[in-house]
Amino acid sequence: MKNLPTGPLRGLRVFDLTRVLAGPSCVQILGDLGADVIKVEQPKKGDDTRRFGPPFIKDKEGKDTSESAYYLAANRNKRSITIDLTQSDGQHLARSLIKKSDILVENFKVGNLAKYGLSYQDLKDDFPSLVYCSITGFGQTGPMAKQPGYDFMAQGLGGLMSINGEKGGMPQRVGIPIADLTAGLWAAISINAALRHRELTGKGQQIDISLLDTQISMLSIQGLNYLTTGEVPGLIGNAHPNIVPYQVFPTADGNIIIAVGNDMQFERFCKFIGSQDLSSQERFKTNENRVINRDALTKILNNVIKNKTSEYWLKGLEKIKIASGPINQIDQTFKDPQVKYRGMEIKMRHALAASNEVKLISNPIKMSETPVNYRNAPPTLGQHTIEILEELLEMGDDEINKLRNKNVI
Repeated sequence: MKNLPTGPLRGLRVFDLTRVLAGPSCVQILGDLGADVIKVEQPKKGDDTRRFGPPFIKDKEGKDTSESAYYLAANRNKRSITIDLTQSDGQHLARSLIKKSDILVENFKVGNLAKYGLSYQDLKDDFPSLVYCSITGFGQTGPMAKQPGYDFMAQGLGGLMSINGEKGGMPQRVGIPIADLTAGLWAAISINAALRHRELTGKGQQIDISLLDTQISMLSIQGLNYLTTGEVPGLIGNAHPNIVPYQVFPTADGNIIIAVGNDMQFERFCKFIGSQDLSSQERFKTNENRVINRDALTKILNNVIKNKTSEYWLKGLEKIKIASGPINQIDQTFKDPQVKYRGMEIKMRHALAASNEVKLISNPIKMSETPVNYRNAPPTLGQHTIEILEELLEMGDDEINKLRNKNVI
């Protein structure tokens, strides 16, 4: 294998049966941390997200390629092999590669992999040390287990949309597939925990991750506000449910975020904006009272803050150590000096791209001894099929050609 990994998961191999986003985002994390990822895709078709566009990578002639930006987002540090799992030879080939693997991650609908003899129940006795992670919409159990699950549905069913949006307006989904991405994060965490258990006992296990479960776990303080009081939270826009003032405010030339974290900060804030009397009023003196009297305080602050520019407020608030910040467009975010310094945009070589490279968002994990390692750009469909078969299964040309002629690979 070219470009040997150097991360903390080096030496581990993932048999990746995931597609779209929740599963691939999980496995990309494992790949970034050094695991060798074998991404299994359907011959000729591949991961559906390859076609989730535009936008697509442009080639040297400025034409769209077969690789979408969506696909690029979650498939770095993987090697792609095509296998037709509906054929018995494909299932045998899969088992041969699973034998060489430590982790299997899949996001098929509940019961579908059993059709190919690749469910956890089918594999656990033959591969007792295998860490097998299943990611689905609603989990392996329960009345909705066999239903297909999508990020949008999880955001709605899981309560997130009911607290996301402006007061009096429509509930809103988050602007990214947050349920998918969070499920991927929890799956990656669980896999590493299962690897530790295997290190101690030699035993693998199945991990059951659902978009709905992880979405509900994200309700966090809003969920606890409900469980504590029985009162159902509603839409409050950009305001914080438990801290005031902590929201977006309009200025003379735009909008900024102001986050006042405690009563002492509120006193400094009121003095700076020329409204020192606010901090001595009983209705605003403590955070508890400010939450109760949120609307009245917000109206007063809006009338003050709208009279000066964003730059004026941001510079002044920084001097008195009150948290504040701009609301960047995404292009501004990637130009920000802090973002640039932290290396959150990277480039990787890609044969189909016009400049022979693609831009990607980097992994946010910073580790002093085992840093993230970028080895493979998101692969083209089946790019590493022959390489994997030769390297892991020691197949020769004749055997590979037989599989190709049967359309197994």
